[in-house]
Amino acid sequence: MSGISVKDLYKTYKGSAEPTLKGLTFQFGKGKIAGLLGPNGAGKTTTISILCGIVRGDSGEVIIHDLKQQAAHREEIKHIIGIVPQQIALYPQLSAVENLTYFGNLYGFKGKPLQQKIMHYLELFGLEKSAHKEIHKYSGGMKRRANIIAAILHNPKLLVLDEPTAGVDVQSRSMILQFLRDYNSQGASILYTSHLLEEAQSLCEEVVIMDAGKMIVQGNPQTLIHQHPDCNNLEDVFLHFTGNALRD
Repeated sequence: MSGISVKDLYKTYKGSAEPTLKGLTFQFGKGKIAGLLGPNGAGKTTTISILCGIVRGDSGEVIIHDLKQQAAHREEIKHIIGIVPQQIALYPQLSAVENLTYFGNLYGFKGKPLQQKIMHYLELFGLEKSAHKEIHKYSGGMKRRANIIAAILHNPKLLVLDEPTAGVDVQSRSMILQFLRDYNSQGASILYTSHLLEEAQSLCEEVVIMDAGKMIVQGNPQTLIHQHPDCNNLEDVFLHFTGNALRD
């Protein structure tokens, strides 16, 4: 059964002569940790935005956990997906508890059960001592961790993360990656983007490398490495398919 299925997806932004997505097609099974990789401008963020219902594709088919992405399934899909954007999606003048209470309320959680869940995750992510501190006073790693908590309060079956370890220290990065493994072990599907290919190689069961709005190659990282004798790691595979030219 499909966790994510994208078929022949096109998207052109208003005022742009060139499509951002050009028939993008890929599929991941349920319960996988999957990586969506590509150089700058490949269309990764647009793809994630379409998967999460933030942006509409011009044409093509998107299926999320066996549900077609259409108006009839919008609310159901909303509760299936947890979104962790690259930009911190928290109110800087509010504390972690205030932010998480707000996001929990959006999903219909209230009262003592919500507060217990919030404190559980703050403790799990090492933020319990800063629970009532305003977010703008947090370090970069603390903000990233709180950003993830906001996305998982409703126990999503699919967690989508855009550069979740960008700009964090080694300790926060290690903690975030271990959490993703643990969350996946409970049956959740995970799709994430990263420019840290060593990280993707160790974390992901499957990767899609895309460029210029198209899928270039898909497979298990180790399998892709073994299929190309000149490649010693996922970064070599990535450069093999996308080239060494610098991107904007």
